[in-house]
Amino acid sequence: MIKVSRSQEPLTGRIRLDGSKSISNRILILRALSGSDFPITGLSTSKDTITMQALLKQYAATDFDTPFDAGAAGTTFRFMTAFLSTRPETQILTGSERMKQRPVGPLVDALRELGADIQYLEKEGYPPLKINAFSPKGKHAKLAIQASMSSQYISALLMLGSFLPGGLELELIGEVVSRPYIQMTLGQMAYLGLQSDWSGSVIRVPEQMIQARPFKVEADWSAASYHYGLMAFAESETSELYLDGLSSDSFQGDAVIAKIMEHFGLETTFTDTGLCIRKTARKPGAVFEWDFLECPDLAQTLAVICAGTGVQGRFTGLQTLRIKETDRILALQQELKKVEVIMEAEDASERWFAIRPERKKGKANWEETPSFQTYEDHRMAMAFAPLGMFDEVMIEEPEVVVKSYSAYWDDLKKLGFKVAPVS
Repeated sequence: MIKVSRSQEPLTGRIRLDGSKSISNRILILRALSGSDFPITGLSTSKDTITMQALLKQYAATDFDTPFDAGAAGTTFRFMTAFLSTRPETQILTGSERMKQRPVGPLVDALRELGADIQYLEKEGYPPLKINAFSPKGKHAKLAIQASMSSQYISALLMLGSFLPGGLELELIGEVVSRPYIQMTLGQMAYLGLQSDWSGSVIRVPEQMIQARPFKVEADWSAASYHYGLMAFAESETSELYLDGLSSDSFQGDAVIAKIMEHFGLETTFTDTGLCIRKTARKPGAVFEWDFLECPDLAQTLAVICAGTGVQGRFTGLQTLRIKETDRILALQQELKKVEVIMEAEDASERWFAIRPERKKGKANWEETPSFQTYEDHRMAMAFAPLGMFDEVMIEEPEVVVKSYSAYWDDLKKLGFKVAPVS
């Protein structure tokens, strides 16, 4: 457990953000599928990406007697499921206890249609998996998959498409969640010469050869969102924060945070090295309403920003949050209560959630130092820590941030925060 606090004003500084783990994990899989060895720079130092690299290295070393263990890395597990399913060997793919509670059935069903031989070793539809030799089923595979559960299933299949006999035609059934992550996948494929066509609900990827070329990973916009939270809580109008490594023409859907934060009186200006966040004269609006269907990883950050600024929130598009590293909706509800903020569904369908202070015209408030649980979820730790701008808070299991942003606590220290262990 650590204590986090900051009493200085204004908030100023420059942070060089780590590479995006979403981009990193995709380019690593594409390189492995291609059999090429093109250089990649700026890879994420997150635990998820380090795990991905370790598993691909294990495969290259033909170590198939040792189970491939993805730990708590959901993206890594799903992408490795697709990668290993097309290999000629038999392997075991497993993960943490939480990973064993996260569904993988829709992806396995789709891979089986392509010719994968995959067995569940414990609970049907969930990890761990026994993945046997691949036997492709003829030419030009056509699949249909529910698009409302996880874009990672779709991305995993699309990355296989170019390397399947005759390519792949993938029909997306229902409402598409996290569309920008699918577009990110197709964009990275296009950079390597792998063309696709997305018309209506169908994405077509022809069989084709990769054009190996050096790849540079952009910094992580999801990580940037926590720094926007800091700036939202900064009271001094002279506060300004520089984040290096980001660009205005990003692959990443979470780049929308720059537009979102205009509602909270923040202005983003792009520079030669990244961007600068400043306060504007415009005051935050009374109600913040947003559909997070395409950017679910921002929901926790914005829930805490609403709490800290006293802005009432009205959120929709949260349907994937219950099957993430933890049940993120329940986790938010329990932790926001500790600072007198309510998050509740507006109806039984849970289509909309309202976030509001318990006190009228109030905001997050506490008399005794709150201790926030993180539920083995990196985004819970990083979303709640910015409340230390107001007064001391405690974060349990702070090491969870290594999953996506290992330098998070060091970066807070660079910005004048006190981050100290609790004995």
